[in-house]
Amino acid sequence: MTTEELICGLNAGTKEERLSALKELVQLHQNGTLPMPEDKGYVNSHIHTTYSFSPYSPTKAVYTAWTNGLTTAGIVDHDSVGGTREFIEAGKITGMITTIGMECRVSFADTPFADLRLNNPDQIGCAYVLAHGIPHQNIDRLAAFMQPYREARNERNKKMVANINALVASAGICMDFEKDVVPASNWAEGGSVTERHILYVLAQKVTDKTGKGQPLIDFLQEQLGLSLSAKQTAQMLDTEYPYYHYDLLGILKSSLVEKIYVPATDECPPVREFLKAIKEIGAVTAYAYLGDVGDSVTGDKKTQKFEDDYLDQLIPYLKELGFDSIAYMPSRNTLEQLQRLMKLCKENDLFEISGEDINSPRQAFINDKIKEPAFAHLIDATWTLIGHEKEATKDLANGMFTEETKKKMPSIEERIQYYAKAGQMQEE
Repeated sequence: MTTEELICGLNAGTKEERLSALKELVQLHQNGTLPMPEDKGYVNSHIHTTYSFSPYSPTKAVYTAWTNGLTTAGIVDHDSVGGTREFIEAGKITGMITTIGMECRVSFADTPFADLRLNNPDQIGCAYVLAHGIPHQNIDRLAAFMQPYREARNERNKKMVANINALVASAGICMDFEKDVVPASNWAEGGSVTERHILYVLAQKVTDKTGKGQPLIDFLQEQLGLSLSAKQTAQMLDTEYPYYHYDLLGILKSSLVEKIYVPATDECPPVREFLKAIKEIGAVTAYAYLGDVGDSVTGDKKTQKFEDDYLDQLIPYLKELGFDSIAYMPSRNTLEQLQRLMKLCKENDLFEISGEDINSPRQAFINDKIKEPAFAHLIDATWTLIGHEKEATKDLANGMFTEETKKKMPSIEERIQYYAKAGQMQEE
């Protein structure tokens, strides 16, 4: 097979095909046919894959991270740990250290922030949170916890498909959730079906109807009532771009969701229930700080206010609830926003985790800001998180992560530091 065919094979239909293609590609790098990637010391703990929504399978995500010079990469699919084992195996094949996690939405209904917008652009009183550093033998346990919420999400997905159909019926466009949307996801292998899957299928159906370029722009403006920026217009006129539908998806998500959105209820675990479940499996809990948004780095968020007006009250409350850490993207916010956030994390003894939210082909896997002095500590924090995952996995497998251990180290911060130190001593 050619190099191009092998790279395409990284997104093949089965995990076995994808990993096989990766093994052949790695051999080409090792024997000099392809250049060996340069390890540039970068880290990223927030990569989405096809098990939620992304142009990258877990295998391709690892390969892309590796060839871009990352030292380590982390998977965090929405509502799903279905791709974690493939991600781990791909890391072993490339020699890249990986960390695994999951992102989901939780309800803050029973909190003082129930009527405020947290970090969710579409719904108040609902927040994106993460489980990081999941011990490997508890992957299935977390999958079982999430299963009823994944199923509840599909019930809401069906309602949103119906809303879209009502919106585009006059144009002769119709979507079927089971026949069109589910096959576009990895639902059968434990993945989730997200709003992005629905809008991606809509993007395909719209271009099938109108074609690309100016006819599509006219349809979006005249039929759907969308207002396109100069940047979005230029993207729609670039009809040769290989990921054209991803650009269209971004436009639809930023402008159309509010017209078809159905509030998420049963699919969102109560925040305390989420925290309890994640702590029981030995993982690290994180709140994903968004902050007031100007120009969205991911291309799918409009200018909007989020937590900044009440951040001084929110961060101490998150600590009180039992969150271990705050995750954030250095590339997304201003230095002033993040200096304020980092100060609050320090004051409240909250661990800090960095991750550049990767779910679009236009996003770079490497963010140079991580090397700036203000954020250099996030690289050390990533290695600490990796140490936690590695040692917690080993200790749990050996029956060492006992109630007595938890009593000696009651906080996750203590355990994170313990496992990181243990991992360093083992390597020495």
